[in-house]
Amino acid sequence: MNGTREVDVVVIGAGQAGLAGAYHLRRTGFEPDRDFVVLDHSPGPGGAWQFRWPSLTYGKVHGMHALPGMELTDADPDRPSAEVISEYFDRYERAFDLPVRRPVDVRAVREGEDGRLLVEASDGVWSTRALINATGTWERPFWPRLPGQETFRGRQLHTARYAGPEEFAGLRVVVVGGGASGTQHLLELAPYAAATTWVTRRPPVFREGPFDQEAGRSAVALVEERVRQGLPPRSVVSVTGLPLGDAVRRGLADGVLDRRPMFERITADGVAWHDGGHVEADVILWATGFRAALGHLAPLRLREPGGGIRVEGTRVVADPRVHLVGYGPSASTIGANRAGRAAVRDIRRLPAVARAAAA
Repeated sequence: MNGTREVDVVVIGAGQAGLAGAYHLRRTGFEPDRDFVVLDHSPGPGGAWQFRWPSLTYGKVHGMHALPGMELTDADPDRPSAEVISEYFDRYERAFDLPVRRPVDVRAVREGEDGRLLVEASDGVWSTRALINATGTWERPFWPRLPGQETFRGRQLHTARYAGPEEFAGLRVVVVGGGASGTQHLLELAPYAAATTWVTRRPPVFREGPFDQEAGRSAVALVEERVRQGLPPRSVVSVTGLPLGDAVRRGLADGVLDRRPMFERITADGVAWHDGGHVEADVILWATGFRAALGHLAPLRLREPGGGIRVEGTRVVADPRVHLVGYGPSASTIGANRAGRAAVRDIRRLPAVARAAAA
């Protein structure tokens, strides 16, 4: 479509954070398509959930909170989470008439005229007074680089391309990563693989007992302080520890979750440690997390010397027109809900947006 279209708010991303922001825009009087749009890169509803591996059933999902205004009820715990949550997001978008356009790739956000921002996308250019960026992390899997990596004769893949344990039957698998995905992969692979080895940079921390509100607030505060300082955020999970459920307890007891420190280099047929230890492997599975997908914001020069983007609440300090939701302390599903509401509250305080919304 030719020409530049004007709206008050562009939301980039239709995962949990983006839909929460769109819901609160709709609820506070912003009209779909006239006042705001949601541009989503994914082929269908569901955010990053639609790409999760089939063996990650809904019953295995930790901390999935409902979107604002609509509960997720009667979900079958044995169905793949990708199906359950994608269907839920689809119902949600239709129920609240959210103007989600997909698949749309946002290529760059630049300074426009008259204090507006220009969002350059595959469906054209959008001129906006404010931006809610909810692009998450799924498009930026993090791959560590180690000596000898290019010499490995086996297969290397990231969690983002993991499709389930069956394809690893009879293979020797090294799983790298101390988060929830790493432990889930190991527990799934154990009955299929010929051997598994768990490797992490730091000793994993397992959390006993319930994760109450006080613990949650403390964890979020640690992540929030980093983004206030303009440092790259750590995930909320990295400071909460791993929940010590029944499956994890069994994995610890039977040796599946017997962790080894990070290896020094990769060899043609495995991984090696500085003390001379070596494990042969057919597969290295990198469960090493993701980084925020913010490359399209580069023209705005928002990054601080520390490598991150300094954020107060959801508002970018270097450019208050830009809000990051689902970033840093709001990367959890409940945090994303709150961030969507907070971003809309701040956007409504912008004089130009407030006047337009009241018109």
